[in-house]
Amino acid sequence: MMHCAKGGSETMNEYATEVDDYIKQFDGEKQQRLQAIRALVHRMVPSVSECISWRMPTFRLAEGGNIIQMAAFKSHIGLYPEPDTIQALKAELAGFPTSKGAIQLPLETPLPLDLIERIVACRLYLLKVKA
Repeated sequence: MMHCAKGGSETMNEYATEVDDYIKQFDGEKQQRLQAIRALVHRMVPSVSECISWRMPTFRLAEGGNIIQMAAFKSHIGLYPEPDTIQALKAELAGFPTSKGAIQLPLETPLPLDLIERIVACRLYLLKVKA
């Protein structure tokens, strides 16, 4: 598995520096959701590289460009696919809290893997168009 260089703020010793370590620090439900998202990205992009950037698991194309970042919080999993992706999928994301660059997937609802797959596919398309 390839790992990408750190970006953004430097990780400190008390923060996870590997995606496995990041995921292991959470309870079973959050771990399962993070692992499911990770597996989906790896299935869709077998050559994906992963690292911790901005203290979050980050999935990148081998040729460069972030696909998506994820993070676990008290009551949701946050996805960070870049603002252009959120804008492109605005109608599909209407049932979820969003901001310019973030999507919140509440823990009290089932993980919408089909939606996450569309988010990743949209992000891949937008990266290709920009190349």
